[in-house]
Amino acid sequence: MGAPAWRWALRAARFPVGGGGGRAPVCGAAASFAGSASSSFRDDSLRDKRAQILSRGLPKQKPIEGVKQVVVLASGKGGVGKSTTAVNVALALAANDSTKEVGLLDADIYGPSIPKMMNLKGNPELTPKNLMRPLKNYGIACMSMGFLIEETAPVVWRGLMVMSAVEKLLRQVDWGQLDYLVMDMPPGTGDVQLSVSQNIPIAGAVIISTPQDVALLDARKGAEMFRKVHVPVLGLIQNMSVFQCPKCKHETHIFGADGVRDLAKTLGLDILGDIPLHVNIRETCDSGQPVVISQPQSDAAKAYLKIAEEIVRRLPAPPA
Repeated sequence: MGAPAWRWALRAARFPVGGGGGRAPVCGAAASFAGSASSSFRDDSLRDKRAQILSRGLPKQKPIEGVKQVVVLASGKGGVGKSTTAVNVALALAANDSTKEVGLLDADIYGPSIPKMMNLKGNPELTPKNLMRPLKNYGIACMSMGFLIEETAPVVWRGLMVMSAVEKLLRQVDWGQLDYLVMDMPPGTGDVQLSVSQNIPIAGAVIISTPQDVALLDARKGAEMFRKVHVPVLGLIQNMSVFQCPKCKHETHIFGADGVRDLAKTLGLDILGDIPLHVNIRETCDSGQPVVISQPQSDAAKAYLKIAEEIVRRLPAPPA
């Protein structure tokens, strides 16, 4: 038997065909498919294990005692009128339905502005259970880091101290019985947003932005962040949408026109309303008399009242 015949015999012995009791040779396509399926299975297994490991470190969501639904108002960027909107939306929620109890939590540790806008000063009293009692004005229960520090004192804290302060504002406040707790979030997509989203069940998030391109970039990041942590985004608010000259009534889109509407279409979200750039909105908040309270018949106040209606319409049914 020559060399070629020996090679053929060895191959036949190693890979018998038919009823010889061994494995049949696998064609190239089948081998490739098997390898691909095996790799996919390993990837899925690793992904599941990674998710399990990560989930072990996440805190379990626990509702705030006495609070039925939490609505967060957020923006990816500072300076877009988020706190002004949060204050007026909280007041509009109460104005639209006098049977509802509304609270307002200022989660902006570094730049609390709710005390000034709601015309509140002083330190919260403590209950027998050592919980802080919110300060109240215009029928809205309010809590802010601004009540716990001097008005001009900066908060020079690292991340862990900020997270501890947020935890106290969430868990060590006697809110009584609230139908809605409006939370004014700090700008950005950092520790506070993640901690709040992971610690408490949030009924919905509202993203606020001006139509300016730079603001829209960050607003999109904010919306995507809430989606990643499984917080439903109720919609977007276009703030400072148009300026009307008080003398000639000419309208100017200072920050651009319909930028937030275009972003909402891209993200598949709703526009909850437009708020004009009006001097009365700024003046009334600076004086501690927000426009929804001080000028309820104005176009600006009506815009906030309509937005509050849209928010309630999109909220899930509150827990029994």
